[in-house]
Amino acid sequence: MANSKTEKSSALSFSEPSVVDQEKRNFLITATACTGAIGAASVAVPFVGSMLPSERAKAAGAPVEVDISKVKPGEMITAEWRGQPVWILHRTDEQTADLTKHNDELSDPMCEMAQQPAYCKNTGRAIKQNIGVVVGICTHLGCSPTAKLEKGGDMGENWGGGFFCPCHGSKFDMAGRVFKGSPAPTNLVVPPHQYLTETTLLIGVDQKAEA
Repeated sequence: MANSKTEKSSALSFSEPSVVDQEKRNFLITATACTGAIGAASVAVPFVGSMLPSERAKAAGAPVEVDISKVKPGEMITAEWRGQPVWILHRTDEQTADLTKHNDELSDPMCEMAQQPAYCKNTGRAIKQNIGVVVGICTHLGCSPTAKLEKGGDMGENWGGGFFCPCHGSKFDMAGRVFKGSPAPTNLVVPPHQYLTETTLLIGVDQKAEA
């Protein structure tokens, strides 16, 4: 009888740890699986997110609306479009008239190279001849030229106003046309643009063709 009790007691003492071990094993397996799933999800979210365009990226190529009502003749403001500076220059009547007086000094005075939309292939390279709209990046190596709008000054007595690139010395007139002898091979780029109103400029969208 004593032997039976001993055997039963031994059986209980042997089986109880097995039940506990099995429960622990199940818990560990479940916990590990959950942790793995969470880890996989945390990796997947940034990856999927990286494939979606950010708001900044979408805005980078969007048209830009600019109020030019406060830009007085002889002044210039800078807008940003596609991460590039765009100069909006309000030329005076004298500055506009002077554009026809130095064609022989320019590399491409008649704008034969496609650096502007077709509707800006004119002396002022503009829709409105007094309003110049050009990308402020030198066509040589991508530096940003400095506005030298006043005649003479540190540019010399023959300077009629325009832009000077300090990196390698390229010179451009008040319409962004490049002077001969400059390292820059072409005129400054005129971006697509149109006027929503007399004083509201939309950069990034071509002017609608007249019916």
